[in-house]
Amino acid sequence: MKEALILASASPRRRELLAGLGLRFQIVPSRVEEPPIGDHPDEGVRALAASKAREISTRFPEAWVLAADTIVVLGGKVFGKPADEKDAEEMLRQLSGRTHEVLTAVSLAHRGRGFFQTQAVRTQVSFRDLKDGEIRAYVKTGEPMDKAGAYGIQGVGAFLVQRVHGSYTNVVGLPLAETVDLLMKHGVIEPSA
Repeated sequence: MKEALILASASPRRRELLAGLGLRFQIVPSRVEEPPIGDHPDEGVRALAASKAREISTRFPEAWVLAADTIVVLGGKVFGKPADEKDAEEMLRQLSGRTHEVLTAVSLAHRGRGFFQTQAVRTQVSFRDLKDGEIRAYVKTGEPMDKAGAYGIQGVGAFLVQRVHGSYTNVVGLPLAETVDLLMKHGVIEPSA
C-alpha cells in the first residue's frame, strides 16, 4: 500500500488541481506564518514552501507532504495577497499593461525517509491595459482578495490576461506538470494501467 499523500494547503485551487488528477490525498493546512518575502523573491518563496512542508512532515512523519507557495513579481517587487480592496486596486493598476512573473515553489517532504526537495516554476503573464472602472468592478467581485497579485486567472480575472508564457496551472497555484514529475520520480504516485 502506498504511503499517504498530504497537501499542506488550504487553497481550494491547489486542492482542485490535485484532485483533477484523480489522486487520493489528505488536506492538512500548514500553521506556518507567512512572513514578507523580502528582497529575494526566489529564495523567499522557496523558503516559505519548504517551511510549510517541514511543519506538516514533523506532525506526519510517515506521509509524503506536498506544500506550495505562489507569488507575483513585477520589477523585483513582490505582490502577495491584498490587505483590502484599495490595496487590490493598486496592485492591479501596477500590473495593468505590463508583464509580470508568477513564481510558485513546490516542496515535497517525507520525514521518515529523510527526504526533502523544493523546486520553483516561473511563468510570464501579460495583462491588457485596464481601465479604472474595470479594476473597481473586478475588485468588487471579491475574487482578488485571497490571491497573490490580486487576481485569479481561473475565474473572472481571466479577462485581465492577454498572454501567458509558461505553465498556466502555475498561475492558478500549482504547476501540475512539474508536480506530477516530482511525485512520480520519487514513487509517490504511479501511472495506472
